Amino acid sequence: MKRTLLLAAILTLGAPALAADLPPANRFAVAAAPAEKFETGGLLVERHGEHGTPMILIPGLASGAWVWQDTVRQFQGEHVLYVVTLPGFDGRPAVGGDVIAKAEQGLADLIASRKLAKPVLVGHSLGATLALAYAEKHPAGVGGVVAIDGLPVFPGTENVPLAQRTQMAAAMKARLAGMTREAFVAQQAQYMRVVGSIDMSRADDLAKMTSRSDPAAVADYMEGALALDLRHDLPAITAPVLVIAPYFEPDSTTISAAAKADYYRTLMNGTPKLNVVPVSPARHFAMLDQPQQVNDAIRAYLKTL
Repeated sequence: MKRTLLLAAILTLGAPALAADLPPANRFAVAAAPAEKFETGGLLVERHGEHGTPMILIPGLASGAWVWQDTVRQFQGEHVLYVVTLPGFDGRPAVGGDVIAKAEQGLADLIASRKLAKPVLVGHSLGATLALAYAEKHPAGVGGVVAIDGLPVFPGTENVPLAQRTQMAAAMKARLAGMTREAFVAQQAQYMRVVGSIDMSRADDLAKMTSRSDPAAVADYMEGALALDLRHDLPAITAPVLVIAPYFEPDSTTISAAAKADYYRTLMNGTPKLNVVPVSPARHFAMLDQPQQVNDAIRAYLKTL
């Protein structure tokens, strides 16, 4: 089980892509027009909605605002949504240095500049890890965290010493940097079809969209995230945390949906207010494979805040 989860996690961070033309039929190519678009702290931000508790939606690795289209449609009437795109993703220019720290600072700049009172952070994959990291450092400034298949440490590496995880991260970055264009494209297509989505047509559309990201930036975020272990400071998070655990039985012959949820609870051990909800059938992009289940879980969670 852990080897399967580790492979999925590493592929999640190592799903690089190269620029490619998007066919008009791509279901993610045309998103709802935001009420406002601006930049702050290196982030591109799209605002939807006019009133209600603010929510900040943070995409995962190599993803853009387009990944939250259904979430925006569902919640923009009741909440002000700030959908961010990280530097280097979805055609955005990349930045060097500690990209994880810079992303956290970008979230802080957004919250401060817009005077957001206890926003709910909703993240997918890498975005979920960033949300957890921010909530640990700024517990009084966060109203809630929703983590969609994103955790404080990569599944399968929880017992690996930090030095070894750092070496793994560096090796993964070096492998990514040494890939040919053809290898990048092949890896992206394979990842989306094997780990990304249960629907092959949707997987192919996702691969084309994430191909707009900068492979070097993907490598930088991958290296930073793989070396992270946020478990020690989980007790500092005072806001309720919802973790959504996708499950697809054909991929998980040795573990049930309930057992996978229990494993995620183990990795989140120490979180004061935690709820883990399985979503099935779904792969890593659970909010696209099962939008109704995910939106229902988020809506029920928001009612408890």
